[in-house]
Amino acid sequence: VQLQASGGGLVQAGGSLRLACAASGSTFSRYAIAWFRRAPGKEREFVAAVSRSGGSTVYRDSVEGRFTISRDNAKNTVYLQMNSLKPEDTAAYYCAADPTNHNGGSLARIRYDYWGQGTQVTVSS
Repeated sequence: VQLQASGGGLVQAGGSLRLACAASGSTFSRYAIAWFRRAPGKEREFVAAVSRSGGSTVYRDSVEGRFTISRDNAKNTVYLQMNSLKPEDTAAYYCAADPTNHNGGSLARIRYDYWGQGTQVTVSS
């Protein structure tokens, strides 16, 4: 599966962005999809994930209640709606996929084998 992330940009604190991860090359509904981010000088960290069906989602604590991950299997796309953005959300955001049937919290711990390129999100204070 090939992944293409888009939707990043520059936004003021408190603003919103919606990232999209478009997939091609394989049966999209076979894959759990996750978003990760890497800020300058920091390690990559898990942000959110959605199960193959879309029925199960998981978030890191710092984005819970502000970010929403969803998927449209008919469009082969996963979205990350980011509201109430903070300067500490500034990072390159990457989507990743894995052909797993995991659900819930385990989606944050599995190894994702397929990765897209990053899209930059910059939140100004």
